[in-house]
This record gives sequence, structure tokens and C-alpha cells, in this order.
Amino acid sequence: MLRGVDPAISPELLHVLAQMGHGDELVIADRNFPSYRVGQRVVDARGYDAPQMVAAVCSLLPLDVAVDQPVLRMATTEGPDDIPPVHADVIAAVQGHLAPEQSVGTIERFSFYDRAAEAFAVVVTGGQRPFGDFVLVKGVL
Repeated sequence: MLRGVDPAISPELLHVLAQMGHGDELVIADRNFPSYRVGQRVVDARGYDAPQMVAAVCSLLPLDVAVDQPVLRMATTEGPDDIPPVHADVIAAVQGHLAPEQSVGTIERFSFYDRAAEAFAVVVTGGQRPFGDFVLVKGVL
């Protein structure tokens, strides 16, 4: 155990976060996401959901201030303006980590899959709420 590290951050995930560089992307995915099909590296965190995992990761990982939207959410089938509760919870979790001019963006489902395939790693959670899938872009310390 380490002081100040959220218990949701496993040793494997801590190692992955430490390996990431500026601009690298981390996908936080729900249990329905095809994590092992699209992910180059997959970290299993099924004991947590997306809002818990995003909050834990953001306690260690700086978000990229060089982009307008360092957090992206997968659009639901209702469209980009639909904000289901899991999205609202993640948006609330990242608010204190965004610069004043930044926002959380939305990406269409199949474009999200393509982007996830290019991500540094995918963290698969046990989240049961649909569309609990997000991209975080790492910044610098």
C-alpha cells in the first residue's frame, strides 16, 4: 500500500499510468465495452465503476491543458446531447481537474471504438450502466 493512492488504483494500473507520456490516452470502459478486442493493454478494474475509476485516475494523472476537451464520453444512441447519469457522474468527477476554458467532449460510438484502439491502455470496470465509456488525455506535471 502507498499513502495517498486511491485503493481503486491497482499496482498494474499505477504502472500503466507511470508509463504514459504527455498526450497519451487512457480509456475507462464499462463491462460491455469490447476492451480486449480494441485494447493494446487492458487493466482489469471490475470492482469499480467509471465515475469511481475516473476520480481515482484523476487524483494521480494530470489532464492535458493543451487540448480543449481532455475528457471524452461515448455518445449514446440518443445522440451527443443526451447525458445519462453515468456521464453526469463522470463530468462531476472531472470538473475540478479541468482548466476553466476546457470541457468534456462527446464522440460517436464507432469513432470511440477507433480512438480506443489507438489508446495507450483500456481500463475495464465493472460498470453496469450503458455508455460508461470515457477517454482521458494525459497532460504534464
